[in-house]
Amino acid sequence: MSWNNIIGQKRQIRVLQQALATGRLAHAYLFTGPDGSGKESVAFEIASLLNCQNVATGSEAGSCGVCPDCTLIHEFMHPNVEYIFPVESALLEPGESAKKENKRFTDAKERYDALLEQKKQNPYLSPAMERSMGILTEQIISLQHKAMFMPSEGSKKIFIISQAERLHPSAANKLLKLLEEPPPHVLFILVSSRPEALLPTIRSRCQAIRFSRITAQELRLWLQENRPEITEPELSFIVNFSRGNLRLAWEFINNRDSNSSETATILLRNQALDYLRLLLTPSRFHEAITSCEQNAKNLSRSDLTLFLAALLLFFQDANHRRINPDFQELNNPDISDAIDRFAKNFPNPDFFQISTITEEAIRAIERNASPLLVMTSFTSEIKGLLQRG
Repeated sequence: MSWNNIIGQKRQIRVLQQALATGRLAHAYLFTGPDGSGKESVAFEIASLLNCQNVATGSEAGSCGVCPDCTLIHEFMHPNVEYIFPVESALLEPGESAKKENKRFTDAKERYDALLEQKKQNPYLSPAMERSMGILTEQIISLQHKAMFMPSEGSKKIFIISQAERLHPSAANKLLKLLEEPPPHVLFILVSSRPEALLPTIRSRCQAIRFSRITAQELRLWLQENRPEITEPELSFIVNFSRGNLRLAWEFINNRDSNSSETATILLRNQALDYLRLLLTPSRFHEAITSCEQNAKNLSRSDLTLFLAALLLFFQDANHRRINPDFQELNNPDISDAIDRFAKNFPNPDFFQISTITEEAIRAIERNASPLLVMTSFTSEIKGLLQRG
């Protein structure tokens, strides 16, 4: 990934390009900003630039993405680049022979490898193992040992710490010692969407760069230039659904079926609207409950997030048309007739509360809550709010 493939963040990139060009990189950075804003992608681009074999001189240069060093960084196998994120303690048990015979370790390693594969496919994913208690002390002790050695080639070792706010207290204190006396050959990049949860002493030893939420215009322009096969209505659908979150946008792009007359994204939206129709038909509420259970069981977490986001954007469209029947900037312009019918037949929903509980359901799914419990609660609450008055 070169600078040209970073979406948005022009000002932030200029600051880093200038530091690279003048040799004035700080010893530690704290990249903050909303989830899915591309913070980690920028961190890995810096790592690639400091190791790329084909990088040209000049502040505007980017990594080539194809040389052996760039390839190893993409595969998370480069000796100069350490990527840390919350993992299970079973992965950190001492003794190689014990690990190989330990089923807990074997199972955890499979889950860890699967997460890294997901990260390779989606550079905007911030991986974390579900059973993790955070970034553990053993992980930072390992960094301390690795920081003692010079890089095999090049001038820097780069330690990228994802979700730094999840550092275990003892791990945070050990990292603080590293930051207080940083080895000159190590560059630390801490990435966090909740920097206020970090120790103030850690924050004070890092140069903070604040990343912005990606605008709809920035994402639309990037898609039009780089993915011209994505056309309307799917283009607007992806831009609106991702709501500035590049992780979601990337999932939508890679899950689409280009051979289908209707893409997977549109099909999932239509599935969400079928569920809504059942929910709003008094004689079919039992079918809505069955549909709720099937969706919770059969859809992946990312698809369930998209399912709920589809409803959220539909409700937004209905509210806009309820207020102004001539409103044209719909999230779903291809189903404007269905939006108008809903706005006419359900004139008094509490759209603010509807949006609130839908957003809460999305966040709960993203934070690994039980899909069945989330969807059952959502179904019960949303019915009353939609039929209010």
